[in-house]
Amino acid sequence: MKVDAILTADWHMTDHKPVARIDDYFETMLGKIGWVAELQAEYDCPVLHAGDLFHTWKASPYLLAAIMNILPEQFYTVPGNHDLKNHNLELLNQSGLEVLRKALKIQVSPFLLNRPPFSIAGYAYGQKIPSNIKCKVMLCHEMIYQQPEHWQKENGSQALAFLKKHKEYQLIVTGHNHKPFTAEHEGRLLVNPGSLMRMTADQKDYKPRVYLWNKESNTVKIEYVPIDSKAVETVYLEKTKERDERMESFIDRLQSSKEVGLSFEKNLENYLANNRVRTSVKDVINECIGD
Repeated sequence: MKVDAILTADWHMTDHKPVARIDDYFETMLGKIGWVAELQAEYDCPVLHAGDLFHTWKASPYLLAAIMNILPEQFYTVPGNHDLKNHNLELLNQSGLEVLRKALKIQVSPFLLNRPPFSIAGYAYGQKIPSNIKCKVMLCHEMIYQQPEHWQKENGSQALAFLKKHKEYQLIVTGHNHKPFTAEHEGRLLVNPGSLMRMTADQKDYKPRVYLWNKESNTVKIEYVPIDSKAVETVYLEKTKERDERMESFIDRLQSSKEVGLSFEKNLENYLANNRVRTSVKDVINECIGD
């Protein structure tokens, strides 16, 4: 299959190690970027990235220096919410994206790019998408889903409805939703590539991927990113759950007046004085005792 573009999104590049990772996360992240760069060199095609290249708009000099010369060639991206200070496109010039753009390492939307063999329209997070643009490909960063979770219903669009609304595009590449999927309508295609890295414990079994796009057939092929299945742990989640359950039980007992005697209150006071307990937890405990 001829590959005309590599589709990806949500790299969330950072020099901070996520709590769920037990490996050298920074080196692993650089390795994944290098893997995409090798793929780009193999197919000599654009990389279309649908936003949140960085995990925070204020990328450190250390991070910028590390990625500057390993990013893939022909790299096109749109600003995601994490890429923008205060989620404000007018502040793009203060971001890590702007540094890479000025260094001619990437091209950043908003743009209308007419380049052989296809044209691209790019839209940043929160940017209104016009309905009169004639382009082959749309690149945007907004919440698109197949079946919404409860928190997505009022903050996103269903993939098929989004395809039908923007019928002038043959291919739509979206970011923001870290779960990968594709949707098709009347030969037109929407691809949400998902995240490149596994940053949270609930992604332990997640398989990161990029999509290889052929413009003639308007189809994609999945290329899975090599991963170490043992690099993500869930132990801390189990410990957190146990701690929360113990705290809930403790609070329930506090709310029972039969268990709040003078000796209990004194013991509790001593415990709080001699142990590290978050201020918010202390406030709840004191409120319960006061009641």
